[in-house]
Amino acid sequence: MYRPTLLAAVAAAALLPMSAAAQHHQHARPASADDHPAHHSSQDQSGSDAADGPMIDHSSHRLPQDRPAPAATAAATIEHAAANHNAMSHDAATHDAGHMQPFGPVAPESYIQAAQEALAVAPPGAASLSMATTMNTGSGWYQIGSGTARLPAGEGPMRGAMFHAGDWMLMGHGYAWPMVTDQGGPRGQRMAVVQSMAMLMANRPLGDDAYLQTRAMASLEPAMGRRGYPNLFATGETAFGQPLIDRQHPHDLFMELSARIDYRLGDGSAFLYGGPVAEPALGPSAFMHRASARYQPLSPITHHWFDSTHITYGVVTAGIAQPRWQVEASAFKGQEPDEERWGIDRLALNSWSVRATWSPSPYVTAQASYGYLKEPEAIHPGEDERRTTASVLYARGGLAATVAYSAKDREGREVLPAWLGEVSWELSPRHVVFGRVENVVNDELFPDHDDPLHDVRFRVTKFEGGYAYRVPITGALGVALGGSLAAYAKPEALDPFYGDSPVSWTLFAKFAVGL
Repeated sequence: MYRPTLLAAVAAAALLPMSAAAQHHQHARPASADDHPAHHSSQDQSGSDAADGPMIDHSSHRLPQDRPAPAATAAATIEHAAANHNAMSHDAATHDAGHMQPFGPVAPESYIQAAQEALAVAPPGAASLSMATTMNTGSGWYQIGSGTARLPAGEGPMRGAMFHAGDWMLMGHGYAWPMVTDQGGPRGQRMAVVQSMAMLMANRPLGDDAYLQTRAMASLEPAMGRRGYPNLFATGETAFGQPLIDRQHPHDLFMELSARIDYRLGDGSAFLYGGPVAEPALGPSAFMHRASARYQPLSPITHHWFDSTHITYGVVTAGIAQPRWQVEASAFKGQEPDEERWGIDRLALNSWSVRATWSPSPYVTAQASYGYLKEPEAIHPGEDERRTTASVLYARGGLAATVAYSAKDREGREVLPAWLGEVSWELSPRHVVFGRVENVVNDELFPDHDDPLHDVRFRVTKFEGGYAYRVPITGALGVALGGSLAAYAKPEALDPFYGDSPVSWTLFAKFAVGL
C-alpha cells in the first residue's frame, strides 16, 4: 500500500528543482560593481576576470546581533572567499544565498579555508562554498555524510546544484555511471552495467531555534537485475533465493526517505532523525558519500562490514550535536533489504546502535560505533549480529583518505574482522588518482552446505587503483572518464576456484550533477 503514495512523492520531489530554479531567476538581481570594488581583479581557475560576471549582494548576509563575535568575523571570511572562488561564479544559486543564515556559530576561518582548498581542485561548478555553512546545521565545522554521519570540513561542501524556493534551500545531486568490468579468474565475469543514484535535499529554518532537513534518494539499479554485477570476493544478500557470491547486489529504488529536525542547545543542538528508509548511527559515512571513494567504480568487498545498513527500512535516531563532537543512538530494522528492489520492505524497529563522532580539526573526523542487528542476513536465519566499527577520515586540499576497522560477531560463530584503507587525490580540477586496500575474513565464499569448504574462514586482500579525467559539461553537470585495476592476495586453498593470480579491471564514464 506504500508504493502509490511514495511514487507520487518521488514524482513531486523531481519537480521541486525546476520550480525552485524558476523562482530563483525571478528574484535574482545582478549586483552593482560598487558592492565589491576590491574584487575587480579577481580571477577564476580559467583565468577569466570575475568582475565580468554578476557580483554578489551581501547586504542581507549578516549574523544576528546575539551571535558570538567570532562568528561574524568568520561569516565575512566566507563572503569574500566565496566571491573569489570559481565555484561561486559557476553556481548561480549562490548569488542570493545571503538570506540563508548559518544555524549555529560559524566555524573559525581555518575551517572555511579548508573547504575552500578542497573546492580549488574540484571541477568548476561542482559545488558552492556557501553550502559549507548554510545547507545544514554544521555551519562549516564539518560536512554532511550519509544519514547523520559527519565528514571532515576539509572534504569541502557536498557537491551538487543548489536552488532556493522561498525559505527552502534545495540541493540536487546524482549520477549515472555506465561501466564495463571484467572480474578475473574462473569465478569472475565480464559485464556492462549502469550504476545510478539521484538525491534531493530540502532544508529550511523553523523559527530562530529549530532547523528542518529532508532527503529523498532513489536509484534505477533494480533494472540491472537481481544478481547485480560481478565483484570478486564480494558477498551479501540474495537473488532468487540464492546467496550472492562474487557479486554486488543492486541498490533499492528507494535509498532514503528521511527527515531530521534540530533544536538549538547553546552552540549545538539536540536532533531527531529518521524515516521509512534511512540510515542508523552505525559505521562511517557510506562509501558513495565519502570523498575517498568518489571515483571508485565498484562497491567495497567489505561493504557488509562497514555500511550495509545505509538502506534500512525503519530508522529513528536521536542525538546531541556540538561543533566538534556528536553522540547519538538509533533504533532500526536489523534485516537487510530483500531482493524485491522496486518496493518498500516491511518496516520494523528491532535493533539498536550507538555512535560517537569527534572532529578535532578541519581535516580529521573519527567515529566509533556499536550495534546489535537482529537476523541481518537472509542466508543466516536466526543469527543475530553484534557489529563494532571505528574509522578515521582525513581530507585536505583535494586529498581524502579513510582508514576503518569493523568486526562482525554473529551468534555461535567466530568474529569476522575487516580493514579498509581508501584514498582519492584530486591533483587538479581535471585529474584524479584513487586507490583502495581491503583485508577481510569471510566465511561465505562457499554457500553449498555439502561443500567441504562451507563456512570455512578465508582471509582475502584486495588492492585496487585507478585514474579519472574530469570534464565539466554545464553548471554542476560533468563527466569523469577513467578506469581501475585490481589484484588480490588469498590463501592457496582458493587457487583451484579463483586462479593463481586473478586480475580485474573496470572502465567507466561517470556522469554526475556534482562531479
